Amino acid sequence: MLDIRGVIRRAVPGDALQLEACMQKAYSVYKKRMNGNQLPPLEADYKGEIVSYPVWVLDKGDEILGGVILMFHPTYTQVANIAVDPDYQGHGLGRRLLGFAEEKSVERGCFEMRLATHRLLTENVAFYTSMGWEESGRDDFRIFFKKRLETT
Repeated sequence: MLDIRGVIRRAVPGDALQLEACMQKAYSVYKKRMNGNQLPPLEADYKGEIVSYPVWVLDKGDEILGGVILMFHPTYTQVANIAVDPDYQGHGLGRRLLGFAEEKSVERGCFEMRLATHRLLTENVAFYTSMGWEESGRDDFRIFFKKRLETT
């Protein structure tokens, strides 16, 4: 059993290279399925993302195991990117990051969360559905999801 007791903390610019490596590794498992099409998160400037948006990482001390990038709007939160290193998937880290993102959204007074995933990433579709997300639309490449938040 892997030791995955990491902490979720706010990312700092010095995390950019490790976060990028984690995201690249997480999305690399889909490259063959994507037939050469690039996924937008792989083109991101992670240092810029960390400076411009709320970004959190799941940090195991010497290694970033996952991360989540959020964009807060007045009534909803957009999950711009979320990923877990494939070596650590299947241990609840994605659920933990999404739960953390929900907590932050509720703290900000948001009533809903939104995200999109590529239609070919069927594992993601199943994962989000299992977490209570509902499909809210589609385009040629993406499936859009939303989740109503319980606010107090």
